[in-house]
Amino acid sequence: MSTFVSHSTEETEAFACRFAEGLRSGDVLALFGGLGMGKTAFVRGLAQGLGSTSEVSSPTFALVHEYDGRLPIFHFDMYRISGLDDLYSTGFFEYLESGGIVVIEWSENIEPYLPPETKRIRIDRTDGAAENERRLTIENEDSGD
Repeated sequence: MSTFVSHSTEETEAFACRFAEGLRSGDVLALFGGLGMGKTAFVRGLAQGLGSTSEVSSPTFALVHEYDGRLPIFHFDMYRISGLDDLYSTGFFEYLESGGIVVIEWSENIEPYLPPETKRIRIDRTDGAAENERRLTIENEDSGD
């Protein structure tokens, strides 16, 4: 497990950009954190680090956005997913087999269905910190090695 403290959206994006360098085909990233914690900013940095030129936005209403890059990125928002039937309807399980990078916002809603090798990224406010300061905790980051 490792931890990074970000002091701004830009630092979160830069951290994710560097993190993307170590990603491989089939990696699954589960993002955990409340509203406004920086999950989409993290995905923007990942996309940049994977060479994507796509504009990254939260897929709240579309449920999934696809981005180009060194590896394709499949960006899910599971905020409105409440069970296995909902999850199947998103095509989630097919995307896991696609060879791209699957990134999931609101992973709390599907945690029982995440693959065991999933890299978990928790984004939280730090105690008594500035408004934009976040702690990013990465679990299972070396699962593919």
